[in-house]
Amino acid sequence: MAEFFTALGAQAFLRQALLAGLLASLGCGLIGPFVVVKRIAFLAGGIAHSVLGGMGAALYFGFDPLLGALIAAVVSALLIGWVRLTWRTREDTAIGALWAIGMAVGILFISRTPGYTTDLMSFLFGNILLVPTRELWFMAALDLLLLVVVGLGYRHFIAVTFDEEFARLRGLPVAVLYLLLLVLVALTVVLMIQVVGLILVIALLTLPAAVAGQWTHSITAMMVTATLLGAGLTSAGLALSYTPDLPPGPTIILLAGALYLVSALVAVALRRRRMVSAGGGAKTQT
Repeated sequence: MAEFFTALGAQAFLRQALLAGLLASLGCGLIGPFVVVKRIAFLAGGIAHSVLGGMGAALYFGFDPLLGALIAAVVSALLIGWVRLTWRTREDTAIGALWAIGMAVGILFISRTPGYTTDLMSFLFGNILLVPTRELWFMAALDLLLLVVVGLGYRHFIAVTFDEEFARLRGLPVAVLYLLLLVLVALTVVLMIQVVGLILVIALLTLPAAVAGQWTHSITAMMVTATLLGAGLTSAGLALSYTPDLPPGPTIILLAGALYLVSALVAVALRRRRMVSAGGGAKTQT
């Protein structure tokens, strides 16, 4: 760990990696609570894996892979949202098909592009150590967009997340808000591609928010807590992976998974203790 902090002061690429993790954590903190509370992690997974098709096509035709990812993510979000809104009885099958097709299309395009093996691994598992300055600005712009949209539509998103029927009775455009929420999820997926890759993106999107949900009682508190947890996890994962030369992305996810398990066990233990105390108090009164 000490070696990492020494290198952090001397190596610009490590500072950029740390900043990339912090920028990704902000997006996760803003959107993750909506994904967890509304229970749309499977839909978010479909969006994430469909993105590979856009990245592969962009790489094959000589465009920026992140531009392909952005377009594919938004299109996939709208398509998956439309499937859920109009085809509920078969939504899991349709989303699973889109998930697989997106991955297959991406792999086929990447396989026809010189140097595909390295690029494929980077897309699937992330490469936070190689985030250039240009992409940091791109991530910052996405974070700013997420902040503005969530800030402006916060109350509406809350209504749609907790009770769609109530939101509909209030005259809110539920379908539009739902599709917009999925587009925000898509932007967050693109934000995290460089940090943990497409395979692990859902874990970083949901685990900090899930831990925050165990200890907070409002979406706002979940957002703040999830952002701080994400920042801590990405920073710790980067530090722990540096000396043994481990892949940072999987290291970050393992830390997040361990934190979630510990948090869940502690929450269950405290809940049982409160139940026992409440039962003992009731017997004493009797």
